[in-house]
Amino acid sequence: MANRTPPEIEAIILELTLEYPAYGQTRIANEMRKLGHSVSPSGVRGVWQRHDLETMKKRLKALEAKVAQDGIVLTESQLVALEKAKLDKEAHGEFESECPGFAAARTPSMSAT
Repeated sequence: MANRTPPEIEAIILELTLEYPAYGQTRIANEMRKLGHSVSPSGVRGVWQRHDLETMKKRLKALEAKVAQDGIVLTESQLVALEKAKLDKEAHGEFESECPGFAAARTPSMSAT
């Protein structure tokens, strides 16, 4: 494709994305500019869409998979992003369970006995 991001630039975007999973597309584009590469925020988003990384949740999931696969040591910013996501998940009433559906709300008729 004529306007597609070159593979070497795409690799740098993906590397920055996993290094800073909480960064948005504008911030990644700015980081690319610091490295001497001109990529628009929409160009970053296009790369993310091709790699299924367009949301922070998906980027964190990809980071966790990379940690599990490669055994890398997380940076401070990666740890902060993962911890923030965990706290946000708990704040919205989500939690991990071995038996999905086990913690279903009890109806008043069930607890009235």
